[in-house]
Amino acid sequence: MDAQTVAVITPAYRAQATIGATVRSVLAQTHGAFEHHIISDDGADYRELLAGMGIADPRLRFHSSGKVGGGSTRARNMVLDTLATPYAALLDADDRFKPQKLERAVAALEHRPIVATALEVMSADFTSLRTVGAGPDRVLRASEHKWVSLSMDTMLVWDRRRADARYDPDLPNMTDLDFLMGLYRTAESEMYLGTPLHDYVKISSSMSNGAGFTERMIHSKTLLIKRLEEGFYPMADPAAAEAIAAFLRLSLEAEKLYPQVLAQRPGALFEDTIEPMIRAAGH
Repeated sequence: MDAQTVAVITPAYRAQATIGATVRSVLAQTHGAFEHHIISDDGADYRELLAGMGIADPRLRFHSSGKVGGGSTRARNMVLDTLATPYAALLDADDRFKPQKLERAVAALEHRPIVATALEVMSADFTSLRTVGAGPDRVLRASEHKWVSLSMDTMLVWDRRRADARYDPDLPNMTDLDFLMGLYRTAESEMYLGTPLHDYVKISSSMSNGAGFTERMIHSKTLLIKRLEEGFYPMADPAAAEAIAAFLRLSLEAEKLYPQVLAQRPGALFEDTIEPMIRAAGH
């Protein structure tokens, strides 16, 4: 195994329509030392499905969660428990990597144990909607991350020898932030790459205007705030718990406003609602 091998972890649930583009984006990486772990969480044979699309590569590793709809957190944990690679990265089955993502992330891991990147938010047909967190490359403390990376946190690449964590399978939403706070237990800061290197695809089932999504997000954010206030997440950056809790409180205010924004501007993104609130708060 190459000393810079990255395990890319992709749970797949009813991902037949999107998995091809996701896997092609990994195979197109300029950093070729990777294993792409695809975990079927719906009983589908994704090896056969991808082969039918002309996609086959010895670096693709196929697993089954043994369940149907067991959840992406359990699927990810199953692979995380078995990895031998030094580095790991997350990729949802409807998202994509830009070609240089792993190359740039591996180089940045020489300096910090966690790498996060800016996002390009896209519609299901890969129409660009906006970017999130674009700007200069820089070191961010754990207490600074969410004020820059105000959207999802599945863009992570990390050195498992210096920071590692597992997912909470009982948390309904915000599982990636929960996981990131686990990494922050031993990592005070991260290298943040301000070039959008990760395509975050908004589909109807993952958008904040999906049925019941706002209610689940409010529940999960409230639970995380409670955990942070109770010291549930010990983090190396002493300012991280209060800073992340403050972000989540502001995010709850944005959740309350978002339905009104959608009524006025159908198709508006949650990121468009919270970003001006963050700026108004001085971040």
